[in-house]
Formats: sequence, structure tokens, C-alpha cells
Amino acid sequence: MRWLAGAALAFAVAAPSFAQGLFDDNEARRRVEALRQTLTENNRLVEERLSKMESALAGASDRSAMVDLSKQIEALRNDIAKMRGQLEVAANQVEVADKRQKDLYLDIDTRIRKLEEAREQSAAAAAAAAAAAAAQPAQPGGQSAAEAQQAGEMRAYQAALDQFKLGNYPLAVSAMQGFLVTYPNSTLAPNAQYWIGMAHSGQRDYKQAISAQRKLLASWPESDKAPDALLSIASSQETMGDRKNAQKTLEELISRYPKSSAAASAKQRLAAFSKR
Repeated sequence: MRWLAGAALAFAVAAPSFAQGLFDDNEARRRVEALRQTLTENNRLVEERLSKMESALAGASDRSAMVDLSKQIEALRNDIAKMRGQLEVAANQVEVADKRQKDLYLDIDTRIRKLEEAREQSAAAAAAAAAAAAAQPAQPGGQSAAEAQQAGEMRAYQAALDQFKLGNYPLAVSAMQGFLVTYPNSTLAPNAQYWIGMAHSGQRDYKQAISAQRKLLASWPESDKAPDALLSIASSQETMGDRKNAQKTLEELISRYPKSSAAASAKQRLAAFSKR
């Protein structure tokens, strides 16, 4: 279970920055709203005062009075310009906070992906050991037929996964698809399908990524990768700007796989949605 400890550590590292990003975001939004309300109210007051000043100015015969009124008008205009400048600064802070929040999501996703790769390697090694233990007795020539097939299966899967780790996403997609054609009944088949979706995400082809993960859910709904597939779909939807469906997907994940680690991540994201 070392990968779980690693996952917990990664989230512990990311959590303070993530919380700070949310705080900055909400604080900036509050400042913008407060400034907008202040600006609206001051505009109303300014209009009233300007109306009075213009009436007074029209009836004023004293030059000094006219100069004084002109100065007051100019001062009011400067105050409005200052408030507008503050509003622009606050709005920019909101934009920066939003970008920082998205960057934090990407950082967390990257860390999760690395942990998943470590888990994949561990699962592959465990599957190989189990298969070797259940394999037929060795034939006179040495390795049994079952052992030879298992070894070839593991080499093919690991080679495809290595392409993903190297960032060669098109090759990873092709290699994983080839693995599924050659070993359709492999216990690693749902894993291969998952990495096809993740490789599409790596190429920013989010529609294909979602389609690949939906195929996993349809073919292997009980797989350990199914919750991760839903989390990946939600990430793709959010990146595409489809926040409504991303939220629905996260809710579906929590409902269908409540005890999964992916469900815990989904709860955190839904909490972040509610604070925006």
C-alpha cells in the first residue's frame, strides 16, 4: 500500500497551496463586488452633486464661486477615476487567482498521474508473480507455454506504459491499442484502456480522452480503474469549460465508487466548485 501513502503525501503537499488559491480567489471576488457597489453608490451621489453644482454654477455671478465649483467637479471626477482603477486592479486579481487555481488542479493531476504509474508497475509485477505461481509445470525445454505468454504480455504492456511515461502519447495510444488486440482477456486490459484515455488527454484531445474512458466504464465497470476513468472524464470536461457536466461526473463518481481514492479527490473538487 505504499502508493496510498505516496498519494496522501502528495495531497498533503498540495493542500496548503490549493487552499491559499481558493482564499485568494474568494477574497479578490469580494473586493471586486465591494468596489462595484461603492462605485455605483458614488456615481449616484456624484450625479446629485453635479446637478446641484451645475444649477449653482448657472446662477453664479461671482467668478471665485465658479472656480470653486469647477474644482469640486474635477475632484469628483478624479475620485471616480481612482475607484475605476481600483476596480480594474481587483478584477485582474480575480483573473490571476482563477489561473492559479487551474494551475493547481493541473499540478495535482500530474502528481496523481505519477502515483498511478507507480501503482501500475506494482500491479504489473504482482500480476506477473501470480501468473507465474499458477502457471503449468515447466516443460522439458524450460519455460512453460503459460509462462511464456505471461512474460510476453507483461513486456507488451510495460513497453506501452513506458511510451506514456516518456510523453510519446501517440505511440502510447498505438501500443496500448495493440496490447488490447493481442491480449483482450488480460487482467491488465482495463488498465491499458485507461492509459489510452490519459494519452489522449496528454495530447489535449479531450473528446477522444472522454470517449476512451467511457469505453472502459462500459467494458469493465467493476475494474479498479473505473473510478479513475470518471475522474479523468471530469478533468477533461472542466478543461474544456464544461463545468456543469464535470460536476455531474464527479457526483456520479462519488455515488458509484464511494470508497475509492478517486471519490475522495472528487469531493475536494466539488467543494472547490461550491466556493467559486
